[in-house]
Amino acid sequence: MPALPSLWNEEEAKKCRSELELLVYRSRLLGAEPAIVNWRGGNTSTKSTELDHRGRPTRVLWVKGSGSDLATCTVKDFAGLRQDDLVPLEEKEVLSDEEMVAYVDHCVFKPGGPRQSVEVLMHAFIPFPHVDHTHPDAILAFGNALNGEELARRVFGNRLLWVPYVRPGFPLAKKIAQLLKENPKAEGAILQKHGFVCWGETHRESYENTVRLINEAQEAVDEALKGKRVFGGFALQPLDKAKRSSLMVQMLPVLRGAVSKRKRVILHYDDSDRVLEFTALRESQQVSMVGSACPDHLVHTKHYPLWIPISWDGQPTEETLRTIRQLCDDYAVRYEDYYKRTVKNGAPMHDPYQRITLFPGLGLVATGRDKFTALQSALIFHRAIEVMKGTWALDQYTSLSDDEASAIEYWPLELYKLRLAPPEKELSRRIAVVTGGAGGIGRAIAMRLAEEGAHVVVTDLDEKGAEEVAGQIVEKCGPQRAIAIGADMTDEESVRKVFQETVLTYGGLDILVCSVGLALAKTIDQTTVADWHKLMNVLALGYFLPAREAFRILKAQGIGGSIVFITSKNALVASKGAAVYNAAKAAEAHLARSLAEEGGSHGIRVNCVAPDAVLEGSRIWSSEWRQQRAREYGIDPSQLEEFYRNRTVLKVNVYPSDVAEAVLWLVSDRSSKTTGCTITVDGGVTAAYVR
Repeated sequence: MPALPSLWNEEEAKKCRSELELLVYRSRLLGAEPAIVNWRGGNTSTKSTELDHRGRPTRVLWVKGSGSDLATCTVKDFAGLRQDDLVPLEEKEVLSDEEMVAYVDHCVFKPGGPRQSVEVLMHAFIPFPHVDHTHPDAILAFGNALNGEELARRVFGNRLLWVPYVRPGFPLAKKIAQLLKENPKAEGAILQKHGFVCWGETHRESYENTVRLINEAQEAVDEALKGKRVFGGFALQPLDKAKRSSLMVQMLPVLRGAVSKRKRVILHYDDSDRVLEFTALRESQQVSMVGSACPDHLVHTKHYPLWIPISWDGQPTEETLRTIRQLCDDYAVRYEDYYKRTVKNGAPMHDPYQRITLFPGLGLVATGRDKFTALQSALIFHRAIEVMKGTWALDQYTSLSDDEASAIEYWPLELYKLRLAPPEKELSRRIAVVTGGAGGIGRAIAMRLAEEGAHVVVTDLDEKGAEEVAGQIVEKCGPQRAIAIGADMTDEESVRKVFQETVLTYGGLDILVCSVGLALAKTIDQTTVADWHKLMNVLALGYFLPAREAFRILKAQGIGGSIVFITSKNALVASKGAAVYNAAKAAEAHLARSLAEEGGSHGIRVNCVAPDAVLEGSRIWSSEWRQQRAREYGIDPSQLEEFYRNRTVLKVNVYPSDVAEAVLWLVSDRSSKTTGCTITVDGGVTAAYVR
């Protein structure tokens, strides 16, 4: 691996107006390199003199707050603590976590800051002004080696302290302080099965010491790798991209259903070169099952991955899919046993299913509460691969023990971080496809589902319009929350590709909303066969094809789902001069009722929303349809809004957001006992009352 360059730029550093801003600059440099810092991992600190609320000079320890990410941190992500109040704790022989937290809470320099890191005492006890705690791959290769201390001595001599594994907090902080007093010239410390700590007299020195020592470790790893067949060499050759995708499209919904029995998850499929190589090597399964390298990996990837020991010499059979389900269930049973053996504090058991699933020659699948979290778990397993590879080259890979892993996973201070997370929204962990998503109603539905936590695939014949909607969702709701796919819902292959891409992106499906629209107003004697085919293709075939693909995925998952058709008042009551449109909308409604019957035993609910005269943002109503309807009613086109409002019982106009609210209710668990239903959103058109 090439040496890490120093990214320090003195001109940029000079722009920083305080020690805290310099700390942010230094932290972001470290966070920019995944081989140094994991997502939301590591912590950095600076000791400076500040004026307190009474104007008195006070020594302050600024340390990264719990849960923030070094790569994107700002000054608001650092907690300020009175250093002179923290130092006396070093004299204590024993300090419980509860006592530590209570004491540190009294040391806050200014109220309103983030919760301090659990490593705060380590930063306080190290007698240097600047400290960096990271989890570099190359250093962990030593920290997880069976004979790591001896190997580290050969490479670093006495320049690095070796700290035997102890859980983070007061015991670790005290141990490092003691070792540093014995070797005050040490430049850093390797924390066994944990990470790395480095320090300096200046910000730049601390940062560059970290980079320099990591590079020394990496040089040793690279030297050890020379001439070796990593993990015994290849046991198989990874399949080509097209073959991988074809197989995973069939297996991802099965996997998602298997691991979503307690709580739904979003999947991230990773077939990068690093992962493909790892899954194809002879000894990878054995090494990966040793366990997690360090707490920072554990909390994102779980202690063990699940390996699917199946060879892919053809399309997956029913037996293959049953095997995947069974292996997931077996993993959950083993996790429950691990929980019962190791957890003594009464904390409720976490989701027992795996976070990382490895498919030989195909890649890995990571799970998470959302796509972004699943992606980060996958990327952290990349780091685990590099650590296992480096340790294997140096010696023999070791991991946290089950007891050590459990003590982190169910550590009250770790559980506290989980409680800080905002409550999940109504549609969190759900995956939705919205057809006609660039139109007025489709756009409103896509945005509303995303606002309530769903991951949304926006598809439309107007690909640019779909991309605009997906971009708005991402901007408002966060990265990875939406994708856009240009597609024709009347074309079988085009529809199939939409759902294949949905599965490959998110792992499956929970919600389908069909809202493609087209309108035509002609008397029957003026209606052509081409008119008939056009409307029936868009409004009937264009609902049948996506519903069929959705059923296939939902049945494979086995965890139910919801389909909503956007029909029309015209599906319930006929109007003059639009016979084919009326017939096509009625076909949608009866198709939905038929699918409700077919899907019931699989937990698949199918319902309709029947709006009327939704003019706002509508492409239909900005076309010839508006002119045709106005002529039919003998009014000017500009009077249509008033006309439709006055013909309703409630004397209101209907907007896309109104339709979106009805869809939200139907796809949510609030309507879990409703199927085969039509909700009218028309302001009250008496003739269209559902009977």
